[in-house]
Amino acid sequence: MDVLESFSQRFSCRNYLPDPVASELLMKLVDAGRLAPSSRGKQPWEFLVITSVTTLRELGKIIEPSPFVAKAAATIAVFCRADARCAVEDGAAATENILLAATALGLGTCWIAGHQKEYQAAVERLLRCPAQLKLISLVSVGYPAETCPENRKRRALDEVLHWQGF
Repeated sequence: MDVLESFSQRFSCRNYLPDPVASELLMKLVDAGRLAPSSRGKQPWEFLVITSVTTLRELGKIIEPSPFVAKAAATIAVFCRADARCAVEDGAAATENILLAATALGLGTCWIAGHQKEYQAAVERLLRCPAQLKLISLVSVGYPAETCPENRKRRALDEVLHWQGF
């Protein structure tokens, strides 16, 4: 699947098959995140791959109702240095790369916001996050037990595209 096709095929998967995801595939996802653009090329990110069933269950309890996290094969936590000027933007770019790479590899994902959420501190404690980092997002990963919904509501290009001004 090429990258343009992955844009239309990506969806927020919340139902996963019980199959594990090979560590080589998880490494490819993190590598895709690592290759994202960042402000001034600072690359302020760190990625934590969680495959422990116990930790995934705890995450599912902590994060506002997200029981699907406990059933995912893995979750990738995206952290950025707290002192980075554009930590949220850089972390979001890395997260999007992970999502698109996963789609291209036949994996399902769901982007879970982390930054400034009420559960951010609890997730950081659970994952023993170093003080110099802050949670930006979490991405649940697994083989999808559902397909991309047909006829998803997306605004038409002519509704969102403007030339030379509004």
